[in-house]
Amino acid sequence: MTPLWKRPLVLALGLPALLALVQQQLLQRQPPRLEQLRQAPASSGPAALQVRFSRPMTAAGLEKDSRLDPPLTHRWLGQGSTLLLTLEEGQRIEGPLNLLLAGHDPRGLALRPSRWHWDPRPSVVAVVQVAGGEQLQLRDHTGRWRPISPIWRAIPMMLPLGDGSAVAAASQLADGRLQLWRIPLQQHNPRRASAQKGDLEIGRAIPLADEPVFYAHFSSNRRGDLLVQSGRLEADGSSTVMHAAGGGIHALTTQAGGPIRLAPEGGAMLVPEPEGLSLQTLPASLGGSEPVRRQILPGSRDLSSFCPQAGRALLVRHWPDYRRSLELVEPGQAPRQLWLGGEALLASACSRGGQGAWALLLEGIRQPRLSVARFSGDGRLLARRNLPEWEAEPGAGLHWDPSTGQLLTVLRPLSWRGDGRQAARAVLIDGERLTVQPLPPSVTQAQWLPGG
Repeated sequence: MTPLWKRPLVLALGLPALLALVQQQLLQRQPPRLEQLRQAPASSGPAALQVRFSRPMTAAGLEKDSRLDPPLTHRWLGQGSTLLLTLEEGQRIEGPLNLLLAGHDPRGLALRPSRWHWDPRPSVVAVVQVAGGEQLQLRDHTGRWRPISPIWRAIPMMLPLGDGSAVAAASQLADGRLQLWRIPLQQHNPRRASAQKGDLEIGRAIPLADEPVFYAHFSSNRRGDLLVQSGRLEADGSSTVMHAAGGGIHALTTQAGGPIRLAPEGGAMLVPEPEGLSLQTLPASLGGSEPVRRQILPGSRDLSSFCPQAGRALLVRHWPDYRRSLELVEPGQAPRQLWLGGEALLASACSRGGQGAWALLLEGIRQPRLSVARFSGDGRLLARRNLPEWEAEPGAGLHWDPSTGQLLTVLRPLSWRGDGRQAARAVLIDGERLTVQPLPPSVTQAQWLPGG
């Protein structure tokens, strides 16, 4: 009989299989490793973390061995190698959190413990009036303002990307045209407790277009995609371009009757058309579907704001008698009316899937009266506060932050100083009490920058 070692074919086939078996056994004996820890969109509670491991983990093990300081109520959700740490609804985050991450996999092998610094709260990014023009500045949680852009003549438009990775802005030239920019931001949040890096690294402003344009509109989603609608005076000067979060620029042929808004969860966009609002999926290459699907909501309606949960939004409906109503739209259901009145509805915001909603309302013509109202998900008026000392800045919007339970907008004091009207201020509004807290300095726009 020929010895086994003299049989080349047997060795050639058997050795790789044997090596693979040994390697598999070695891998199975290795403890699990942490591969990624990042902030995730919170659709229900005030904040969430997505955690990815090298192998499947047990939520019960992570729940038992991990610690959160301060000890906010939280849950571990999911199964397999990617799980979600979500904070329970009804809690306000007053400061940064410290996380001890520890646990074990189904075989009982322990994850190496690690300590992390996590601040789920967003920052305020604003267009601040400075000597020589306007500048984009970021307000950290200590109240300090930090410039993130050059000083430009004017900044008529800006938008933080939905994943907190950049701010898109338009600077105005002397002839009125707009130069479009993207300012990259790298946020180290969460970060290891032992890390020496700061919370934020600011990149140089990058042009979004080769030439200035006469008009533009930005929209972004939580993935970090950026949609840019822009136009020049030439007949073929209008364009709609998607700057994908993963890289690449894609031209879209969508015909719209106004500004397009990307759905927060990604993969779709809301397009105004002559017959109503159209919800369209994006191409498959941009996270959508093939063929492209389209749903139309008829009637004289405008999008007011999106809710955190996918598929929910607040719409403003215009009635023939000049009244307006605020409607909550949910998947598979007819729009639900939350408010109906003759006041001007300036802006709105909603929490979770529409369980709570807020609106800035303006009543009167000769002596306009501004107020903020809070509604339940079934349309009950829970609270309303008049704001007799303020007027709304046009187009400021109303932006909800679930981590602190606050709304952000821009208001201008009605009182006059010796040299004329006072400048507008970024204002925080408590989501329950509706109290107002103005922030210095003078601004023209303000929005939340997610704590990516």
